[in-house]
Amino acid sequence: MTSAADTRRMTAEELYMLPDDGMKHELVCGRLLSEPPAGWDHGKRISRIDSILVAFVRERGLGSVAVNDTGFILARGPDTVRGPDIAFVSRERERSVHNPQAFFPGAPDLAVEVLSPGDRPGEVHGKVADYLEAGVRLVWIVDSVASEVVVHRSLFSPVTLKGEDVLDGGDVLPGFSVRVREIFED
Repeated sequence: MTSAADTRRMTAEELYMLPDDGMKHELVCGRLLSEPPAGWDHGKRISRIDSILVAFVRERGLGSVAVNDTGFILARGPDTVRGPDIAFVSRERERSVHNPQAFFPGAPDLAVEVLSPGDRPGEVHGKVADYLEAGVRLVWIVDSVASEVVVHRSLFSPVTLKGEDVLDGGDVLPGFSVRVREIFED
């Protein structure tokens, strides 16, 4: 038998007030998802991509790049809050935020997820779907094991890039480009 406590859904505000327990927490349709901290290679890959993006974005004054699973409210009633490994938000959209201390009220323009060994394909597909449905214009899924980046501008037509292929920012980050192999250099 399911109790009322088992079916209660958490809000974004309740998630924000959770004490730091060292776990990563997200909400999907009001349900709390938790996972342990990421591994070393995951962190190195995020740092590498972040440094490339930050340099490009700052030089052009395009907006801000956030890391460390910054929360974005993708849906309300029930609430979905996702924390991409890296996110870019345009300057114009960032200026519209009234409470920068809380989760960002909406989707980032770019969401980057670096796969961890425990990530299941269905979960990754679900994240991509959540991002795109909420208005994310570009999603990069970075696979360190395969040394590839899967680019999603829509859910059903991903493009896989490897090696010398060029990863670009499209209309989200006009002029941005990097060879995929550079993301995987240490």
